[in-house]
This record gives sequence, C-alpha cells and structure tokens, in this order.
Amino acid sequence: MIATLEKLTNGAHGIVRITGQIAAWSGLALVLLVAFNVLSRYLFSYGSVALQEAEWHLMAVGALFGMAYGLNQGGEVRVDIAYAKFPPRVQAAIDVVSAVLMTAVALLIAYLSLAYVDASYSINEGSPDPGGLGYRYLLKACLPVAFILLAIQSLAMTGHALLTLLRPKGVR
Repeated sequence: MIATLEKLTNGAHGIVRITGQIAAWSGLALVLLVAFNVLSRYLFSYGSVALQEAEWHLMAVGALFGMAYGLNQGGEVRVDIAYAKFPPRVQAAIDVVSAVLMTAVALLIAYLSLAYVDASYSINEGSPDPGGLGYRYLLKACLPVAFILLAIQSLAMTGHALLTLLRPKGVR
C-alpha cells in the first residue's frame, strides 16, 4: 500500500511539475509580447488591441497554472510560529488536514467555474473591444483546468503527508 501511494504521489507531483514548467514559459512569451507592443507603438506608431489583450491572457494563464506549480516547488507562504516546533508526525497530520481542505476547495472552485465557462461558450463570447480577441471561453476554460491541477497537487501533498504518518517512526 505504501509503495502504491508513493507512486501515485510522485506521479501527481510530476504532472504538476511538467505543467508548471510549460506554463512558466508563458512568462517569457509575455515579456517578448510586451516588448514587441512597446517597441512597435513607440518606434512604428503601431498598436493592436488584440496583442494588448493577449498580454493579460498570458498573465492569467501563468498565474492560474503557477498556483499548483508554486505549491509543488514549496513556494507557499506558511505561518511557522507553532508548526515548526511540532514533531514531524504532528506536522504531517496538520499537512493531511490542510491538504484535504485545499483539495475540497480547489474542486469546488473548478466545479463552480464550469457554469462560467459554459455561459461564455454558449454565447461565443469575445472581446467587447473592436479588434480584440475572440473565443474568450478558451481563456475562461483555464479556470477549471488550473483548479483541477491544484487539486491534484493537493492530493499529492496529502499522499506525501500520509506516507510520513504510515511509515514506522524513524523511516523516511
């Protein structure tokens, strides 16, 4: 049972890590797009509403998929006033509870955002600005996907904490 849980946990961590690294490249794309927009505007007096909207689309994708990746890499903010003083098994028990709660919240948000995406898709929502990007539901569809990815990472963290609790004391 422990070996299976370890495989599942490592697999979930791997999925989130790969997805996060791909999403991290959206940061480079964003920098290049902003640089292009600025240079084209000031050097060539050329501006595009669609390219400006693409900037915040890329930022939204990076932020949404960066949630799970940041958690995967240990980038979350913890309040360690009491937690750091607890023994490892107590810390693991706290981690199980917090990761299960985060999984529940992430799944709830993913579920609730489906109606938001569906409403956008049903009217073929696009930009209200002339020359803006269409198919806004594709961007909105990133919401449930990103929160499902967050739930996967939370489940992986739950599994990791459970492994700490299930293993005999002193074995890592």
